[in-house]
Amino acid sequence: MIYAYIRVSTDQQSCSSQEYEINNWAKAMGITIDKWVKETISGTIEADKRKLGKTLKRMKQGDTLVCTEISRLGRSILMIMSILNRCASRGISIHTIKDNFDLSNNINSKIIAFAFALAAEIERNLISQRTKEALADKKAAGVVLGRPIGSNKCKKQVLADREKILAKVAEGVPKRLIAKSYGIHRNTLHKYLKEQ
Repeated sequence: MIYAYIRVSTDQQSCSSQEYEINNWAKAMGITIDKWVKETISGTIEADKRKLGKTLKRMKQGDTLVCTEISRLGRSILMIMSILNRCASRGISIHTIKDNFDLSNNINSKIIAFAFALAAEIERNLISQRTKEALADKKAAGVVLGRPIGSNKCKKQVLADREKILAKVAEGVPKRLIAKSYGIHRNTLHKYLKEQ
């Protein structure tokens, strides 16, 4: 059987580009994907706590797992090497499309997989470092980071309507809805009400 594995880290990301790549590859190879496995979860989570782990347990000798790139399997070298070793020992092949490598139970595949896993981890660390540096530069330049606090105009309005707001809360109107009507977050509303 041929399994396709798609992973994105957040709900804001789409699986469609990975699905498109896998479908194009399968069409070019003249094969059919028997089972699609899609999940939205961080690659730092252990494989056994993801759909990936359950899929690997189901797979049998001779099966193939297809993904767009090796970083879809995990975000650290040790994790990826563990998955590859597990698959190789059970006779399961892994094919990565962007890297165009078949990772099976031979030394060349293991060396290639290690190199790609190392490159993926280095890239992730560099991105993280660049992000931290950019945030530090903005902070040093006086840019206020984080979620913006409600404006003074909103605060004045909330304080002016304090009794009306408290009456609504007493009637059971959720603070979230009240805050939304002022264009602020529920926590900001709570903060303003405590200040009086």
